[in-house]
Amino acid sequence: MRLDKWLWAARFYKTRALATEAVSGGKVHLNDNRVKPGREVKPGDALIIHRGGFTFVITVQGINKQRRPAKEAQLLYEESEASIAARKEQAEEQRLVASGHHAPDHRPNKRERRHIVRFTRKHE
Repeated sequence: MRLDKWLWAARFYKTRALATEAVSGGKVHLNDNRVKPGREVKPGDALIIHRGGFTFVITVQGINKQRRPAKEAQLLYEESEASIAARKEQAEEQRLVASGHHAPDHRPNKRERRHIVRFTRKHE
């Protein structure tokens, strides 16, 4: 089965076009090699998928010709324990960084906008 089609069937990407774009862009590696979207995938192959800032290290367990429900799609691959731990750690780190930034309490008034404009023009 084609790599892009397998990624779509395993629900890593919402469409085949997105899966093809990711493989062509070097976001997916098969057995530690950069490959084309048409490369054949078989059980036992190792995949490294970079998606949304996270890295998935998986082993292909099965192949489905059609896109099936998410519960069945999860049976098509097995993610390594190290990959799961790294993703959880990275998600926690992103959550902590995001919690440090907060939205302003109000929209800037006219005086504050003038200050913002002066500040941004100084640094151009």
